[in-house]
Amino acid sequence: MTPKGKVTELLSAYAQGDRAAMDGLFELVYGELRHLAGRQLRRIGSKTMSSADLVHEVYIKLAGKDRWHAEGRGHFFALAARVMRQILVDRARSRLRQKRGGALERVVLDEAHQAVRRHAETVLAIDQALIRLADLDPRLVRVVECRYFAGLSEEETAEVLAVSPRTVERDWRRAREMLRRELSAS
Repeated sequence: MTPKGKVTELLSAYAQGDRAAMDGLFELVYGELRHLAGRQLRRIGSKTMSSADLVHEVYIKLAGKDRWHAEGRGHFFALAARVMRQILVDRARSRLRQKRGGALERVVLDEAHQAVRRHAETVLAIDQALIRLADLDPRLVRVVECRYFAGLSEEETAEVLAVSPRTVERDWRRAREMLRRELSAS
């Protein structure tokens, strides 16, 4: 774990316009982001992207934005998890577009290609379920992003969302149940 104070200091410097602080921040939390990315890639069964590639894409996305704000370590990891989710969803959509192929010549798919297709479909199904869940209760989606995608504890999630750990526990249970029903129906 990185020292909270150093992360907060770099986030504050970045918020005040110090673009070099972002480089220092990523350098400081790179290992944790790789661990988080690796966990996400294993959860969805991705064999086409490394954790380093995903972290580098997160850096590129965040560096390309004019400004973003994170109040502390937990907020930053929640933001990074959201960006990872967006990257994985974009890649899944791209794979499914390629699957449809247009005028490309049809070939028989082997097991590896079928696994990639299933992976892309799973990522999109989870994203669609989260979008529908956001219509019902946006905080539940934030809890899922913090707990599942960012790997934050209940206490860290509570801090990021400014609610009690008990509320996070109830929301996490409710969100999992709603997503389970949504995914089993589709």
